[in-house]
Amino acid sequence: MQGAEEHFRFRLLNEFQRGFPVVDRPFAALASDLQSTEQQVIEALVGLRTEGAITRVGATVRPNTVGASTLAAMSIPLNRLTEITTWLSDFKSVNHSYLREDEWNLWFVLAAPDATALTQNLRDIATHTALRVLDLRLIQPFHIDLGFDLKGQGPKAQSQNQADMSALLESDRPVLHALAQGLTLVPEPYAALAHAIARPIPDVMARIEALTTAGIITRLGIIVRHRQLGWQENAMVVWDVPIAAIDEAGKALARLPGISLCYQRRTEPDTWPYSLYCMVHARSRTDATAVITEAAALPSLTGVAHKILFSTHCYKQTGANLQRQEIAA
Repeated sequence: MQGAEEHFRFRLLNEFQRGFPVVDRPFAALASDLQSTEQQVIEALVGLRTEGAITRVGATVRPNTVGASTLAAMSIPLNRLTEITTWLSDFKSVNHSYLREDEWNLWFVLAAPDATALTQNLRDIATHTALRVLDLRLIQPFHIDLGFDLKGQGPKAQSQNQADMSALLESDRPVLHALAQGLTLVPEPYAALAHAIARPIPDVMARIEALTTAGIITRLGIIVRHRQLGWQENAMVVWDVPIAAIDEAGKALARLPGISLCYQRRTEPDTWPYSLYCMVHARSRTDATAVITEAAALPSLTGVAHKILFSTHCYKQTGANLQRQEIAA
C-alpha cells in the first residue's frame, strides 16, 4: 500500500470510525468525501477486513441496554490454556477474549439476550471447565466510546451522555444484533439488513437514527483492530478505590489523555477487590506505562492500590450476540 492508495485507506480508517451515514448508499457518501468511487470504498473495506485491520463496519451498543453483559476472568493452568481458550472461542456469547499478565490470566466479555441467559452461560462455563469464573458486571461507565486517531494521538476522547432508554423498543433487538455483527459490504447495506430481518427499509433506517440519537448505539462506523494499526500494547489497569471516591476518580481518569475506556465494575471481595477499571492502548509498553504513571499521580488515585494487566494475546474480537435464544438457536 503506497502513495495515493495508502493515503486513501488512511483517511477511510481515520475519518469514519463514527458518524457513519444512515443513507441509502452510505459507501457512496464516503466516496464523495474521499473523492473516490463507491466500488473503491467497498473493495478497500473488504481488503482491510481480510487483512484483519478492521473487524466490521457496524455499531457498538451501550452495555446492558439491550441484553446483558459482563466482564469475566478465569485463572487457567497453562497446560489447559489451549483446550479452554479454543472451547471458549466457539462459545456464541463470548465476543472478546484476551490473555493477560496476571494469575487471573484469561479475560473475556460475555453478552447474552438477558440476565438469566447470562447467568446460565457463566454457570455453563464454570461447569465445563471445573474452574471458578469471576463475574465482574458493569456498574457505571465513565468512558466507553473507543476510537483511534491514526495521526498518532491514539484513542479519541468522546463525551459520554446518558442513554435515553425510553427510545428502546423490543423490536430493535434484531436491528442492534445485525449492526453489532456488522453491515454487509454492498452498495445498499441497510437494505440488505432490512431484508435479512424482514423489515421495511425506511423503518430500519429510522430506528438506527433514533437509537444513535438516544445514545443506545454509542458508535456507528468502522471498527478497527488496534494492534494491526500500530497500537501494540493493551493494558487493563484495575484500582481498589473506596466506593465513596469512585465518581471523582472515575471522572478524573476518563479525562486523562491516553485512557481509552473507563468504568466501575462489581467486585468479588474475597478474591478481586478492584472496582475501577481503565484501558490504555499505546504503541509501546513504555508509552502505556507513562500514561499509567500519570494516572496514578491523579489526586483521587494517589496511593490507591492497583494492578496492571497487559494483554499478551487476543483470542476473539467480534460484535456482541444480542439475539434471543430462540432466534439464535
